[in-house]
Amino acid sequence: MDTARADLVDPAALAALGGLEIVARWVVDGFITGLHRSPRRGFSVEFAEHRPYQPGDDLRYLDWRIAARADRWVVKQFEEETNLRATVVLDVSRSMAWSGAPGGPVPRLTKLAYAERLVAALTLLLLRQRDAVGLIRFDDRVRSVVAPRARHGQWRRLLGTLAEEGAGTESKAGDALASAARLVRRAGMVILVSDLLVDTGEVETAIRGLRGAGHDVNVLHVIDPAERDLSLGAGEAVFVDPESGAAVPAVVADVREAYRATVDTAIADWRSLFARYGARYATVMTDAPFGVPLRYAFSAH
Repeated sequence: MDTARADLVDPAALAALGGLEIVARWVVDGFITGLHRSPRRGFSVEFAEHRPYQPGDDLRYLDWRIAARADRWVVKQFEEETNLRATVVLDVSRSMAWSGAPGGPVPRLTKLAYAERLVAALTLLLLRQRDAVGLIRFDDRVRSVVAPRARHGQWRRLLGTLAEEGAGTESKAGDALASAARLVRRAGMVILVSDLLVDTGEVETAIRGLRGAGHDVNVLHVIDPAERDLSLGAGEAVFVDPESGAAVPAVVADVREAYRATVDTAIADWRSLFARYGARYATVMTDAPFGVPLRYAFSAH
């Protein structure tokens, strides 16, 4: 595999080659050449710490005393050395732990496994731009909260948080988005990554509040291809809601057309809701290379 273009590789095949951290680094290395820094810059007067020099850093902030004394190039990093403050809000509810193609030599990733690798790559890219990044994980309650930071070691904290447990029976997105609003005290970015099997009303209330506070909102709607098109066999099946446990028997061929129409309507409704408040929305299929949603996310950055 050409790891320089890992952002264009089938996500399940890529995930089979390494763990979360390795895959995220491969994806970022493949994506980084097309990444442009935000024109918004600015440093506060409050010094925070040193970090290793990276090509393209402003030489005004190079610490020449350390370079002369220790032959080591580092730059001064400041508390507000960020283009923006971003919080990723990740759905880890039981419905996210589903894949429409669990068998085969390379099983398709579950929605959650895909989302976790996407979030790991997304946060690494933001941190490489010296943006402050935080993370909230939720299911039937808020499971994890990591405040936005741009300091050294933040990505390790985020990776550790992604590895935590979570699989509640419901998705309470409204509470998680409200927590994001409290974390990002000045206008910033909130990125919701979810299969959106959530209550529409509470999401609308939260999005309205975030936009009213001046935050940019991006929504990545994670969908399994089988979930989108009901691309299963034509025989009888029992359809089970993984969160409520409700089960409905049906013949796939009899319900496929109505199912697809219902999904199309739901996606259109979500798109319309987010557009109403100026939030950006995109569907993300779990068989799409990670570079596809990353390009969408960074087109607004």
